[in-house]
Amino acid sequence: MPRAAVEENSRMSLRIRPHDKALLMRAVAYEHTDLTDFVLRNAMQAAKAVIAQAEQVSLSERDSLRVLDALENPPAPNAKLLAAAYAMPVQP
Repeated sequence: MPRAAVEENSRMSLRIRPHDKALLMRAVAYEHTDLTDFVLRNAMQAAKAVIAQAEQVSLSERDSLRVLDALENPPAPNAKLLAAAYAMPVQP
């Protein structure tokens, strides 16, 4: 059963096969660093790449032009948009 994450604990443990650890240790030796630094640095790069790919929207040239046109020439608000705007609470 998985354990709940503890906010104040900065430790992370994982099980790894011996041949995988040996491979990591070879890479660590070539980089003249320690295992924690090597794994964390590479895991962070991978995490940032995954997040960027998931959160980035890629548009074709045609779609990019349509977005720019909509920003420069927005359509008139329809009834649903006006109703939603009027329903929003006014903030001081």
